[in-house]
Amino acid sequence: MTALRWEERVQRGAHPLAYPAIRGLRRLGPVVRVPGIGVVVSDAATAREVLLDTDRFSKVGPGAPSDLWTPVLGPSVLLNMEGTDHGRLRRTLAGLFTPRTVRELVAVSVPAALAALPERLLAGERVDLVAETATIAGTVICAMTGLPPTDAAVREAMTAAQSVVGLVRLHRHSLTPSQVRHARAVLARLSEPARDAYRDGDPATVPGRMRELGLSEEEALGAVGAFVLTGTETVQSFVPRLVALAADTGWLDRLLAADPATPEGAALRGRVVEEALRVTAPTPAMLRSVRADAAVGTVRVRAGDRVVVATISCCRDAGPFDPGTPADAAVRHLWFGAGPHFCLGMPLALAQVDAVLDALRSVAVAGRALRVVDRSVARGVLIPAYRSLTVEAA
Repeated sequence: MTALRWEERVQRGAHPLAYPAIRGLRRLGPVVRVPGIGVVVSDAATAREVLLDTDRFSKVGPGAPSDLWTPVLGPSVLLNMEGTDHGRLRRTLAGLFTPRTVRELVAVSVPAALAALPERLLAGERVDLVAETATIAGTVICAMTGLPPTDAAVREAMTAAQSVVGLVRLHRHSLTPSQVRHARAVLARLSEPARDAYRDGDPATVPGRMRELGLSEEEALGAVGAFVLTGTETVQSFVPRLVALAADTGWLDRLLAADPATPEGAALRGRVVEEALRVTAPTPAMLRSVRADAAVGTVRVRAGDRVVVATISCCRDAGPFDPGTPADAAVRHLWFGAGPHFCLGMPLALAQVDAVLDALRSVAVAGRALRVVDRSVARGVLIPAYRSLTVEAA
């Protein structure tokens, strides 16, 4: 089965109705009004214009992310803010997500979870990369919330985060009251150690560092919750899909052989990862609420309308997976957003990806090749993913 067909299966497993509908809309035009859904944008250049125009298109309002997340996380998280308050909070948090800072966070929290991976592969063991990546993501959750990363804590943190993210659907404008209660209860349990860490004020912890930076307790806990919910599924989904795409297209050996300590190796790895992000589009859709009458492409919109940026179509229509081709400027990094809402956690996600690739690179350094020997698709999830992806060293 080709790489594109596997990706189709992954997408349809997650969204058997919404995905083909979204992909079909692009044949009707770059911007289409769909009753009950909103104005759907399938063109990358138009999508970027919407994301950059925060005066007319907002994350706060009817049909926007605020409808989903404010009842769960409260009003003071980047996911549901605009304007001056958003800018202030983003600037305050920015120091936690510099490439150097996230590398240090990952270097402290992740190596133990990856230590045995190369040895197991080189000893001939078959390894489920989905399970391994879930452990890594759960370990980072523990670091973010102040939980000690025991095996039980990692599993429970990952399961808790997934149970909340799994409530969201592409067609749903908001969560039901019972879903909100469940999500708030889950986040309350996850937030207990984060609250303790914040009150202790130890700058060695993420919540303690947030206090040192001047965030209120409410802001710190909201930020922790937002990063836990938005980051875990993205990383767990992407790493196995990256490996599968690279294997299916003949790029995996080159990817793992590339030495990131050299400019050439770092450039090759970066290009393969970026191209895989484009094809997989870890955020399949982005939502905005119209603040003032405007036009999206040739479609007129009014205040209160909902705009759905079909990121998956914007990114996938730029062509098949090909790291050897320069990225289209209109599409580049669109999967992480654009403008003041560009994903603040991107460096943390990429640092986790690098940590896994560094571990898998040991297989190539030992003169062996990594091969995908079995896989199955996850169903009923928000972020399309493999349920399992088994690899071995050949």
